[in-house]
Amino acid sequence: MIVWAGLCLGLMLSMAWAGQNPARKPNVIFILIDDLGKEWVSCYGAQEIQTPRIDDLAATGMRFENAYCMPQCTPSRVTLLTGTYPFRHGWTNHWDVPRWGSGAHFDAKLNTSLGRVMRDAGYATCAAGKWQIDDFRVEPHAMQAAGFDKSCMWTGGEGGNLKPSDERYWDPYVHINGEPSRTLKGQFGPDVFNGFIVDFMKQHRDEPMFVYYPMVLTHTPFTTTPDEPEAKGKVDKHKAMVRYADKMIGKIVDALDELKIRDNTIVIVTTDNGTTPAITGRRLDHDVRGAKARMVEAGTAIPFVVNCPGKVPAGVITPALVDFSDVLPTCAELGGAELPAGLEIDGQSFAALILGKKKDSPRGWILSMGGHPAGFRDGRVVPAQPYDDRVVRDGRWKLWIGENREPEKLFDMQTDPWEQQNQLGSYDDDARLARQRLLGLIRSLPEKDAAPQYTPNPPQPWDKYKLKP
Repeated sequence: MIVWAGLCLGLMLSMAWAGQNPARKPNVIFILIDDLGKEWVSCYGAQEIQTPRIDDLAATGMRFENAYCMPQCTPSRVTLLTGTYPFRHGWTNHWDVPRWGSGAHFDAKLNTSLGRVMRDAGYATCAAGKWQIDDFRVEPHAMQAAGFDKSCMWTGGEGGNLKPSDERYWDPYVHINGEPSRTLKGQFGPDVFNGFIVDFMKQHRDEPMFVYYPMVLTHTPFTTTPDEPEAKGKVDKHKAMVRYADKMIGKIVDALDELKIRDNTIVIVTTDNGTTPAITGRRLDHDVRGAKARMVEAGTAIPFVVNCPGKVPAGVITPALVDFSDVLPTCAELGGAELPAGLEIDGQSFAALILGKKKDSPRGWILSMGGHPAGFRDGRVVPAQPYDDRVVRDGRWKLWIGENREPEKLFDMQTDPWEQQNQLGSYDDDARLARQRLLGLIRSLPEKDAAPQYTPNPPQPWDKYKLKP
């Protein structure tokens, strides 16, 4: 845990940007692909797919080898929005708010939001794609409360309304700018969300923009795409979805070029967790089963590419350690944003690294935790267990911690990147010292995970658990 102390450096970086482009601060576009591991991105060694637009961003920008997300949807998304780990913000497990309800939601009044931080710094803000941590029927203006001026979101499968609302691809069910949700007949959801962002960029090209683009691709259900309408079977459909996600990223980059603002726009491309376990890909001559919700590297060490021609060094492959708690402070520093006074966050900004001002991130370790459905006790959503299992790693060693706060596995990631040889009981001095060091770090963190902070939404007929009015 740290108290935000990078405001001065953030202002210096912002002034540096202003010196190069006095008209405005840098734009930031944060693209979050849904459910995709490195084994399906060709610049990371994927052997059964080509992702040329992501590859180009990596070749002309910076590719991270050791970037950690959380292993499942809700923990990852709330972590990047708040700059805190799941053990602090409380969403240690997945909770599908539109589907399960029961009063739970992401409460923007009680939680910091990346969108609000950037909006308060003078950015025009936009979000399009998947949110799933609020129910728009109950909170039609949740996106604005979270800091997004404009939004176009798949609602998430809504309890009591699953038949239309489950659709995120063909005939998508969307919620636009707080208006009542509706089905867009004959349209393909990824095109709708992408087009909304491109239109937003055209409208705000002359002012600083922050865009949060949590894509619906490549999450199941497996589907055809407009480019491959004849795809059959889960593997071919998955490949078609990956290729379409890559195409959508390319359309954003092309729009930046057409608007002549690409050299003032930092594009970040990453994913929220590993691939669905229903799919196996091949990477670096290894078969890799999708590891969503698991804490092996295929579930947590995700693609992470940053690009801005002339600003982000080109052709860099960095071993720097970063994780999703760092997203908020990094974006804030890039935009010269001031975080709320006294705010305690876990993340550390790596803005200086991506701008080529430093060779490494400030982190000595990264952490991942969280997955599976949450629990429900005493009328509230709570962690499924008091202390969720987790992994922590430094540049070489990775330690697995069980729900009893005791170590379970230790791997040397330099010599054993596929985590085959558990060295927890090794007498090797390096292994023994690594175990001691990483375990000490874990023991310095809270002994019990927090629960989500929210004022409960009113009871609804579709709640998974019935609440008293």
